[in-house]
Amino acid sequence: MGYADTLFDLTGKVVVVTGGSRGLGRQMAFGAAHCGADVVIASRDFESCATTAKEIADATGRSVMPFAVHVGRWDQLDGLTDAVYERFGRADVLINNAGMSPVYDSASDINEKMFDAVVNLNLKGPFRLSILFGERMQQAGGGVIINVSSTGSIRPAPWILPYAAAKAGLNALTEGLALTLGPTVRVNTLMSGPFYTDVSKHWDLESTKKATKAHALQRAGDPPEIIGAALYLMSDASSYTSGATLRVDGGIP
Repeated sequence: MGYADTLFDLTGKVVVVTGGSRGLGRQMAFGAAHCGADVVIASRDFESCATTAKEIADATGRSVMPFAVHVGRWDQLDGLTDAVYERFGRADVLINNAGMSPVYDSASDINEKMFDAVVNLNLKGPFRLSILFGERMQQAGGGVIINVSSTGSIRPAPWILPYAAAKAGLNALTEGLALTLGPTVRVNTLMSGPFYTDVSKHWDLESTKKATKAHALQRAGDPPEIIGAALYLMSDASSYTSGATLRVDGGIP
């Protein structure tokens, strides 16, 4: 193995990715498996998880487990944790990637059910999973938690208010969990900007292209461009990084 291969090696590790069947989660799951990790793909849609799991296993030869879970529902999360440890006996990396931001016409259209659903999935679920996995990681002597946030948390636009608030909470949670679970468990935020994932099908692409001209790279990201930053945080390459926020956003001013 070359120097870089060793630095980013995940052989023997188990990586759990929520929202792992599509979008950025799918890319990160593939990246982990290509670096030697066994992977758990978790989302609400089991068929989608199973399809992605098979694709990753076929491409990399790694063991991949699909698991259906609603991250926004507190009482389902013990089941995910227990299933991972029953199957693999360990978890080395948790990537809290599942999230959503419902579309609405005006702020007055946001009702309590919508607001609570956004907070539950983007903030409450990651908190609960971080504690469930993080405490077992502590007992095992180490681990990594990555909270996938959004630049919307620091640039809150009118059309993502509940989402922006939840992701801002996730940013704060990262710093608190780094202290709570340290020194053996590292916790960091991977803050993504606009990427052309399946979600972008609902965007006004012309407006997006116009807006990203103000960014340093003057474009939105392609999904595979998240992998390098994610692997850095997953691996020993970031062994002295905890409580940090890594922005992958094309240079939003």
